[in-house]
Amino acid sequence: MAGSNFVDYVKIYCRSGKGGAGSAHFRREKFAPMGGPDGGDGGRGGHVIVKGNRNLWTLIHLKYQRHVFATDGKSGSRSRSTGADGIDNIIEVPLGTVVRDANTGEFLFEITADGEQVILAPGGRGGLGNWNFKTATMQAPRFAQPGEPCTELEIIMELKILADVGLVGFPNAGKSTLLSVVSAAKPEIADYAFTTLVPNLGIVRYHDNQSFVMADIPGIIEGAHLGKGLGIRFLRHIERNSILLFMIPAESKDIKKDYQILLNELKEFNPEMLDKRRILAITKSDMLDEELMLEIEPTLPDVPCVFISSINGYGISTLKDMLWRELQASNPVEPQQDIEL
Repeated sequence: MAGSNFVDYVKIYCRSGKGGAGSAHFRREKFAPMGGPDGGDGGRGGHVIVKGNRNLWTLIHLKYQRHVFATDGKSGSRSRSTGADGIDNIIEVPLGTVVRDANTGEFLFEITADGEQVILAPGGRGGLGNWNFKTATMQAPRFAQPGEPCTELEIIMELKILADVGLVGFPNAGKSTLLSVVSAAKPEIADYAFTTLVPNLGIVRYHDNQSFVMADIPGIIEGAHLGKGLGIRFLRHIERNSILLFMIPAESKDIKKDYQILLNELKEFNPEMLDKRRILAITKSDMLDEELMLEIEPTLPDVPCVFISSINGYGISTLKDMLWRELQASNPVEPQQDIEL
């Protein structure tokens, strides 16, 4: 996913279609010069609909589409002919898209399933034609209903990536390198801080054709909730993750302290994130021998831990097994179809 193509926030003005007006027509034929009312109903205005699409990973296609309009319904006509309905305008979004009212900030809904549809702005109903108002005491109504007005709404769409495992760590902790090793993703990797500027997704293959999705977000630093570094803008992308994989390099002076710093930043952003299952991976462990690992183990925090190295593959299989067991314990993972990222 190219950094320039990743968009996770858009603001859109939506307007549904107006309902068509009912007809006040009277039947006038050669052998029925005084025919009764036969005005048809107006058509419904088009809806603005939001639809989930599992093949989308970003809101880039909506970046420059700031106005979304549906068409108006057509007016009714003679012989009780109903006017055509307006054409719906369907906005396709990635799974995990949250929709809010731009003026009040009110949460409206979230799209989480492929093919899920929610009517964002309903079209106006068509007006009734005059034949609907014919009674024994009013046999020639000369009026019909106008169509209902359109619905106008300004919304904000925010993408919260849906993944099974979210990577959490400081810059240069080896998150992108791990993702590139365990999946087909090709995130940018370099030896300077904040190489990753946008979230990256990868599908991790497991035994028996099983798989799970891993999300790498830009590194966070102490004080991120105050706006330091890249701040906490991207932390919403791991709010929906089942497991948080904390990654701290073996060269850290105090692994437990660094873990607490990361944990505190998540707490400041959203305290509910502390309820998620956690695993700690000590990265760059190719620099350690078994003796050093045994010395470090007693100083680690009280969470499942594993030593890994993305360079020589040390501990990667063990890490996959741990992640899979935790995923199965929290929520059985359905096999993912092959998707190129």
